[in-house]
Formats: sequence, C-alpha cells, structure tokens
Amino acid sequence: MTHPYLSGPGPRVLAHRGLVTDDAAAHGTVDNSFAAVAAAHAAGAVYVESDCHLTSDGVVVLFHDDDLARVAGDPRRVREVRAHELAEVMSDRGGLITLEQALETFPDVRFNLDVKAPDAAEPVGRLVAGDAHRVLLTSFSDERRLAALAAAEKAGAAHRPATSPGSGTIARVLAALALRRRRAVARLLADVDALQIPVRHRGIPVLSHRLLEAAHRAAVEVHVWTVNEPNEMRRLLDHGVDGLVTDRADVALAVAAGPARDAR
Repeated sequence: MTHPYLSGPGPRVLAHRGLVTDDAAAHGTVDNSFAAVAAAHAAGAVYVESDCHLTSDGVVVLFHDDDLARVAGDPRRVREVRAHELAEVMSDRGGLITLEQALETFPDVRFNLDVKAPDAAEPVGRLVAGDAHRVLLTSFSDERRLAALAAAEKAGAAHRPATSPGSGTIARVLAALALRRRRAVARLLADVDALQIPVRHRGIPVLSHRLLEAAHRAAVEVHVWTVNEPNEMRRLLDHGVDGLVTDRADVALAVAAGPARDAR
C-alpha cells in the first residue's frame, strides 16, 4: 500500500534545502532558511527536502552542515549554539526555521527530512509523529533513521512516517542486484518507501535500469539527487525515475509539467 507521503501523481520534485534563486542568494538568503522553504512553497513545490540538527538547548533546526562555517563564516558547531543564537546568525540570511515551525507554518508541504545528528533522531521522530502522513525520514545512517522512526511510533504516530534507507542498506541492495539475488533485494526493500540515490557515487554508477526495475517491483519509488540541469532532468525522467531532488525546484517543476511528459 502506497504511503500517503507518496500519494498523488508523479513525477515528484523535491526542493533540495528549499529554493534559493540567484536573486535571493545575491541578497544573502541561504539554503535551509525560512525564506528558502517559503520560496519553494511559493513556486509550487509540494515536497521540500531538508536536514535536521539539534542546538545546544535541544531545538531541532533545519540546517545542513555540522557547523556554521559555510553559511556564516562562524566555526562553531550547531550543537554548540543555542537556538536564539542561531536565529541571530540567520536573521539576515533568510531566517532560521525550526522543524516545529516548518510543520506548523507549511501544513500542505510534505517534508523529506535527513537526520544529520545522532542526538536529533529522537526529537525529530517525536516532533513529526502527528504529521507522519506527510513526512519521510531518512539518514545516511540506518541506525539514526530507525531511531527516528521508532521515536515517532513511541510518540503515538498513527502510522510510521515514510522512509528511505541509509547508505549501508543501499550498498547491500546494489550488491544483491549484482549477484542477481532477487529475494534478497525484495527483503531489503520491504520496509522502505523510496530509494533516494545519486546517479553515481565516486564515479561508480548507482542508478541503473536493473535497480529501477527491482524498486518498482517492490512498489518503491526512486528519487535521484541532486539534479539541477534541465536536460539531465528530462533524461532521468525519461529513464523512469520517480522523483528529482533539486536546487532548482522552479525549473524542475516546469520540466516535470512539460507537454511531452506523461503523468505518472
């Protein structure tokens, strides 16, 4: 049965860390900010991909990096600053957005959340429990992902959030495919809703027709990251992928809705 997160026709466009246009960037807006999420929503994105960290006072924030160096030239780590300090840093960069604010402010957005920090797993799961129908939880760490899912269930989620596996599980899927172990692939995909993968990793192909076929046999969608060029978007959609994770949600939405694109 399809998870409610993936209800509705595809292909899906997942706004990677929100949407920051060139003009917004020139005015100081950064990714994973309140303004970036709002811009993705305003552009028509149903899905927003983001990342979760925990501040020193226990607030889950949408923030990609472990530290503030890239965003603000500040060497402090997210876990070393309080939420109000991070809000001050982000005040002229599009504004800080917490996970709680995101869920409350954008009730019609479906959030794809990557749990970046081990100590964020439990609070992320607890916060999304009431919105499990519109949340997908993932992490490069399967342990962290499963901890967040367990926390959502413990917090009373009506059903578990959707989920995409970590890098360990994806590596096992690829190995099983190479060995043509269809039953092993089916077992590995049994408890996931989407495979979110790059086209290749360190020069090694990850996406393949065989992987797409195996995922679709298991009723699992394949979402590819991070795709920003229109021609590559078209190529991947024509290849059969179900979703694009992109920094240019505005462009991808136009490509996905193009006259030559059959609704899926």
